[in-house]
Amino acid sequence: MHARAPLHLLKLCVGAESIADLEGWIEENRIWAKRAGRAYEQRHTTRMVPKRMDEIAGRGSLYWVIKGQLCARQRLLEIRPFTDEAGIGRCHLVLEPVVVPVQPRPCRPFQGWRYLEEKDAPADLSGEAAAGLAEMPEGLRRELAELGLL
Repeated sequence: MHARAPLHLLKLCVGAESIADLEGWIEENRIWAKRAGRAYEQRHTTRMVPKRMDEIAGRGSLYWVIKGQLCARQRLLEIRPFTDEAGIGRCHLVLEPVVVPVQPRPCRPFQGWRYLEEKDAPADLSGEAAAGLAEMPEGLRRELAELGLL
């Protein structure tokens, strides 16, 4: 019997200009947690709780769209539903604080998050490809991706 393929989430990374920007934000939060004397846990809060969370948590990833490009992912460790002070249901997406560059591709803006099937998820970039992509100026990387050269 084969286990089902993991399910992923796709989300806009609002405010980030690049993968390096996202990584910098993660590091900044890690430093603040250390200064406050608490363990660091990267969480992203979202309004809606995925109905298919059992297919995602601990198995899937959160794929980030930055400036119109699906370009990175983070393993999604846990999904924690909660109710905020105003009585609104929300959830924390607990992420592994390691950003993995993926084969970039254009992605139109959307609200909230979307499910992303494993068969539709872009491949990870590793080794020299990931290092080269990280060192490439953001504008050039986007232009090459739009031309289908990345």
